[in-house]
Amino acid sequence: MNAMLTIAGRELRAYFATPVATVFIVIFLVLQGALTVNLGQFFDRGIADLNPFFTFIPWVFLLLIPAITMRLWAEERRLGTIELLLTLPITQTQAVLGKFLAAWAFCAIALLLTFPFVIAVNILGNPDNGVIASGYLGSLLIAGAFLSVGAAMSALTRNQVIAFVLAVAVCFIFAVASNPIVNDFLSHTAPALGEFTRRLAITDRFADFTRGLISLRDVIYFVTFIGFFLFLNTVLVDQRKAD
Repeated sequence: MNAMLTIAGRELRAYFATPVATVFIVIFLVLQGALTVNLGQFFDRGIADLNPFFTFIPWVFLLLIPAITMRLWAEERRLGTIELLLTLPITQTQAVLGKFLAAWAFCAIALLLTFPFVIAVNILGNPDNGVIASGYLGSLLIAGAFLSVGAAMSALTRNQVIAFVLAVAVCFIFAVASNPIVNDFLSHTAPALGEFTRRLAITDRFADFTRGLISLRDVIYFVTFIGFFLFLNTVLVDQRKAD
């Protein structure tokens, strides 16, 4: 446990030791703010809620989170430091979890900095802050899901650009799995596959959180999703650490 937290602390400090943290947070806040206020008509709707804010969160994360994860393992392999890391008195699982927790904590900090939206909506009206809290919990879970995918893709290659593209592609598949166009196409070609992909849609699970519905089924889905890709991450690190 201590070894895992040590790795997490080292990785989190590394984010803020470079311009990566500042660039990511600034782009995230500006992009999320612009989409919420302009496309989401945050001030023009006349409704005191954060639905416009949560509507764009999955898509902003889809573009930005792979930029965080692309270096997690690809950079270690490119520099040849992965062998040094894994010769420390830690297990591969601890190393994978430590890096993931650091990236997840970094995303939590970025989400925390969006608090002006919460203050603004409370000044403008009387929102259901329980629903807002549920939406933030869902945002943190979808961030964790995308981070686990990105970490696994980073372990697959030593090229950061390839890791970024693969992470975006895989996350996009899970994001649009319930899209009517995708579902209609699959339902006509393979009905069973259409139903299966709809159940895997990550955005549908997130939508429940934005409505204030925290179900055990959705929590289990996210935990399982994250756990599967972290397990895949561990397997890929073990197989490719000497490449």
